[in-house]
Amino acid sequence: MTEMPYKIWFNGKLVDWKDANVHVLTHTLHYGLGVFEGIRAYECQEGKTAIFRLSEHVKRMFTSAHIANIKIPFTKEEITEAILNTIKENNLISCYIRPLAFIGDGVMGVHPKDNPINVIIAVWPWGAYLGEDGVNNGIRTKVSSFTRMHVNASMTKAKICGNYVNSIYAKMEVTSLGYDEAILLDADGYVAEGSGENIFIVRYGRLITPPLTSTLEGITRNTVIEIAEDLGIKISYQRFTRDEFYIADEAFLTGTAAEVTPVREIDDRAIGTGKPGKITKTIQKIYFDTVQGKNKKYKKWLTYLT
Repeated sequence: MTEMPYKIWFNGKLVDWKDANVHVLTHTLHYGLGVFEGIRAYECQEGKTAIFRLSEHVKRMFTSAHIANIKIPFTKEEITEAILNTIKENNLISCYIRPLAFIGDGVMGVHPKDNPINVIIAVWPWGAYLGEDGVNNGIRTKVSSFTRMHVNASMTKAKICGNYVNSIYAKMEVTSLGYDEAILLDADGYVAEGSGENIFIVRYGRLITPPLTSTLEGITRNTVIEIAEDLGIKISYQRFTRDEFYIADEAFLTGTAAEVTPVREIDDRAIGTGKPGKITKTIQKIYFDTVQGKNKKYKKWLTYLT
């Protein structure tokens, strides 16, 4: 990605992709304390571009920064405007958007003290995170040997850079064995989430998702919940075990990158018929129609570029 022909917003200025550099003694590089977001912009009808749930993502970034005790030197409005301008400057119709606030160089030690806070916004084209086949036909997952962090081990409600080392370990472990995605259990042994996604299962026509005890409050998760409620589908927020996952009728993962991706298999056991189920496909279709501007009911979630 070092040769990408795009510009990056860096502390208030648009610079060439190759020039968006930091010092090797950047504090976040060494210790992992930084916060970020993942946002998507989609090509909608008539070739217009719309960002999905932009305000919610920007708000969550600032919430993460508050939890991490990082003071972002820009307002929510300035970051929002910068995201819009960066997409326009790069002439992208659809793209992935990565805002990141990180601690710069200065003091070297665990406590960053008065090191400066830097903010970047990068945008680039990105297709289906877990593959088009995965979106259409479902993915193969495996429970990782790595446990999702306990709430007193890290700040699980913040999208903190260093938290994702746990996800990287899990993802590398299962993909090395031929699976598409990792499923992580919480410290008590219950299903928590994927390496970067929230989890839903379906049993007896009811949607079940783990409570947000040790997981990030996903914006796509929230979207799916509202869609399901509007469809009259009953939803339970409850812990469930890996063997209850095995006997689910349907399952799917949600996230900005993963969107709504069906799970067809876990630990070499087929979920339901081994194909995306009716509820999964219904919610998935509404989701994609929504982000592409085809579903007027949820137009409130779209911010169009002008």
